[in-house]
Amino acid sequence: MLAGLVDAGHEVALVLTQPDRPAGRGLRPLESAVKRFAAARAIPVVQPRSLKGAPELEKVRAVRPDALVVAAYGLLLPPPLLEAGRHGALNVHASLLPRWRGAAPIQRALLAGDAETGISIMQMDAGLDTGAVLLQRRIPIGPDDDAGTLHDKLAALGANAIVAALADLAAGRARASPQPEAGVTYAAKIDKAETRLAWARPALELERVVRAFRPAPGAFAVLDGEPVKIWRAEVLDAEGEPGTLRVFDGKLVVACGEQALAIAQLQRAGGRALSAAEFLRGRPLSPGARFA
Repeated sequence: MLAGLVDAGHEVALVLTQPDRPAGRGLRPLESAVKRFAAARAIPVVQPRSLKGAPELEKVRAVRPDALVVAAYGLLLPPPLLEAGRHGALNVHASLLPRWRGAAPIQRALLAGDAETGISIMQMDAGLDTGAVLLQRRIPIGPDDDAGTLHDKLAALGANAIVAALADLAAGRARASPQPEAGVTYAAKIDKAETRLAWARPALELERVVRAFRPAPGAFAVLDGEPVKIWRAEVLDAEGEPGTLRVFDGKLVVACGEQALAIAQLQRAGGRALSAAEFLRGRPLSPGARFA
């Protein structure tokens, strides 16, 4: 997003991003990609833990912005900050508002089996993704899309969309439309409990869970008391007691509430991701084995 604005010739006077987070085994502070890009382009960076203080507001006002552009920032912008730019604050939101307002629109669209998603450029207000929409761009969700591939597609789409929206604002041709009241849904934060595969559910829903939580945090199941990440799977037309296992065509087939899930790639705790065939060579199934 930031690269798209710079490449389009916009002057980015200031970048606000989250504080560096501990990462890796050593838990050393890790700079975000946004911070690294800004530093490489000599763009000033501010990393406040909160935006409620006067110093943060004054730093933004001091650069006299035409607009604030916000994408997946993770902190609420107080009203004075929303009004700091001449054109206000524009949010690049990864859904077709008013569907999937909130924190996890990409994952929620995948979990729901939506046929399409997109980008909304929204004029921010005090509500949760409730502002008027300047423009939208749509893309289909493919059968193999996961949270990673969809994120990358939407990031590229969002960069183009925000450049177009800013051009419309500069030319005076932008028209913001209030969001309709019909069709509002909320994309709540992902709870860890949602990542566990419940075999009584239909296989079609569980396959969506696998894709929605790939590449992170990963869907998982429990086999003989051990958590196992499930990375790739497909729906198979088969029946059986939910959770029961058999091997078919080099894959682990798990019976579900409806149909079955054929697991193609999985990972034991502390190990690497393996194909089902590799997994079975290192851990043959015991008689009567099943996922809890």
